[in-house]
Amino acid sequence: MLDKIKEFASEFFVTGDPLILGAQVSIALSVVAIVFVLTFFKKWRWLWTEWLTSVDHKKIGIMYIIASILMLFRGGVDALLMRLQLAAPQLEFLEAEHYNQIFTTHGVIMILFMAMPLMFGLFNIVVPLMIGARDVAFPFLNSLSFWMFFFGAMLFNVSFIIGGSPDAGWLAYPPLSELSGSPGLGQDFYIWGIQISGIGSLATGINFIVTILKMRAPGMTLMKMPMFVWSVLSSCITIIFAFPILTVTLFLLFIDRYLGAHFFTLDGGGNPMMYINLIWMWGHPEVYIVILPAFGIFSEIVSAFSKKKLFGYKSMVFALMSISFFSFFTWAHHFFTMGSGANVNAFFALTTMLIAIPTGVKVFNWLFTMYRGRLSFPTPMMWTVAFIPCFVIGGMTGVLLSVAPADFQFHNSYFLIAHFHQVLIGGVVFGYFAGLYYWWPKMFGFKLHEGLGKWAFWFWNIGFYVCFMPQYALGLMGMTRRVNTYDFDMGWQPLNVVSTVGGFLMGIAFLFQIWQIAHSIKFFKKVDNGDNWDGRTLEWSIPSPAPLYNFARIPQVQSQDDWWETKQRRAAGEPEPAPAPLEPIHMPKNSGIPFIMSVCWFVLGFGLVWDWLWMAIPGFLGVVACLLARSFTYDTDYYIPVDEVERTEAALRGSK
Repeated sequence: MLDKIKEFASEFFVTGDPLILGAQVSIALSVVAIVFVLTFFKKWRWLWTEWLTSVDHKKIGIMYIIASILMLFRGGVDALLMRLQLAAPQLEFLEAEHYNQIFTTHGVIMILFMAMPLMFGLFNIVVPLMIGARDVAFPFLNSLSFWMFFFGAMLFNVSFIIGGSPDAGWLAYPPLSELSGSPGLGQDFYIWGIQISGIGSLATGINFIVTILKMRAPGMTLMKMPMFVWSVLSSCITIIFAFPILTVTLFLLFIDRYLGAHFFTLDGGGNPMMYINLIWMWGHPEVYIVILPAFGIFSEIVSAFSKKKLFGYKSMVFALMSISFFSFFTWAHHFFTMGSGANVNAFFALTTMLIAIPTGVKVFNWLFTMYRGRLSFPTPMMWTVAFIPCFVIGGMTGVLLSVAPADFQFHNSYFLIAHFHQVLIGGVVFGYFAGLYYWWPKMFGFKLHEGLGKWAFWFWNIGFYVCFMPQYALGLMGMTRRVNTYDFDMGWQPLNVVSTVGGFLMGIAFLFQIWQIAHSIKFFKKVDNGDNWDGRTLEWSIPSPAPLYNFARIPQVQSQDDWWETKQRRAAGEPEPAPAPLEPIHMPKNSGIPFIMSVCWFVLGFGLVWDWLWMAIPGFLGVVACLLARSFTYDTDYYIPVDEVERTEAALRGSK
């Protein structure tokens, strides 16, 4: 009996690597510490009622952001481990298999489990406030979306210590990702972790499209929406067309592995290039899914800290929507070397160059907005200004990669790695950091410490250029991606050492950001009012943090930047219409079904990974039971009475 238990444990837990053992111990200690704190301070009920069952879009947004920060730490540690391995030739810091697992998990975590939830967190916190709504269109679905993402991410991450991580690359090309190339469980964790979280992402896209189109405040026409809302709309439209492709592609791969089909195996009549086409038909729009909202963030910040209306509003709208459209016609530039022929390569080269035009338009619009503006440079504006040269370089190298003949030199080299990170860090991460600093007071009612924020800013930016500029040169010197070691005579060591130093500078920057948050919480200083940046859009018209119902009275919108125009009219002494009388506010009730259903999805996915039908079937039945329970739940909403609204408003606005 004891021997069977030992045999099972050796298969169930990942063993043999000191780094993984350290992770297992630290995770176990963290779980014990969390359980102890919640029990000691008697916070289990509070956790359940205030957070786990909440359908409040603001709390859901905060949970997205917390999850993304945790994933940034995990993915960042993976990156630093890779940089250490490549710092010197023939280094044996990481075994080849472990290195492959780390670069696979790094890519998946940073794109799907860090950038996406950070984006969705800002969607949740800002969009309803910007359009004058009291919640999203489907609050229950919003909660379900978060928990599906969260448990999908947990299913993927648990593979690091249980069963084994995937090691076929972050896009899992066959035949390496097929059962013949990856017989272990890592690839199944990959499939089901992404599938479960992907369902949540698709639901979020649907939710916010409906929210934006149907729940805007009276008077807010489409062409009066803030630019961030336009960027969210364009991103969500891309989501609803791109993510079903990912879902189908991974399901076909699962059928190959689980049922012995041959969709992507040559020896069975399948075609691995079909997988590569399908995965990039999702993969390249995914890049624009995460960067379009960053463009909206920069637009809001540039306008706010230039004290000017955004230059070229209509051209910005056209640029965002055209990028969303053209993003579906560029996927084959990822494999110009496949041998499709000159005509196919020429078409995708032209579409790739074409999509650079609306991107360039936005850069000029931001610069013209700043021109002759009354500029100030708090932390959000610093991130915005730093983004522009970084993204211009990334865009220029992207155009170089779009030249099909030149791509035969660049393909799968570190030149591509540098370009990809230039765009994803310099565009997406810098953008979401800017948004976090900008809207942090609206979320929590206090600003982050500016001094520590500037230290983090400079370490991030200097570290970024030190890390990735050498990689362009390494790519031109012939260093290919996905290598875990190299010989002394290649001449790559000096630049790899520099790149590694840059990676650790970014790691120090992250520590400064954690210090900044902790310092700001400890020395809590509540903002004087809800408009701490002298903002232009509706979210700054209400107290910080926003009350449960957001707006006591739904605003009447008259123009773009309506809150800014209202403040100008007040300053000019113009009379304002008498406020409408308060009315009871309709709100959704909290529900535990999304959390429980997502747990059932986790159980279903875990059972399918291990081929344990005794676990998968109850998990599936649990999902069905939750759907039925929701279908027959009629008590789903309530009204906040007028006297409670009056008390809340008096308490919040009395602090001004």
